[in-house]
Amino acid sequence: MSVSKQYMKKKGVVKVTFILPAEAAPGASAVHLVGEMNGWDKTATPMKKGRDGAFKVMLELSPGREYQYRYLIDGATWENDWNADRYVPAPVGGSENSVLAL
Repeated sequence: MSVSKQYMKKKGVVKVTFILPAEAAPGASAVHLVGEMNGWDKTATPMKKGRDGAFKVMLELSPGREYQYRYLIDGATWENDWNADRYVPAPVGGSENSVLAL
């Protein structure tokens, strides 16, 4: 899993590409990015599956803050970003959320 950050100073945003590699979701047909950036809406941010089997989505986010997030695979399985900036306890379920720091 991976996140790439590109700071766009003129626009005042950060272009963030979220990538869930194929080995993290073998056989998955759909993956959604779910987190603070979309109000934890499970269907608001679908990721596109590439030829290599990885799922990707690019968002423009505000710099100078942190965003908690997770990946939802086929509407049933939650996965963290293995390369997140850090992790925090999730408020529900006893698991952790990934954190993106911009």
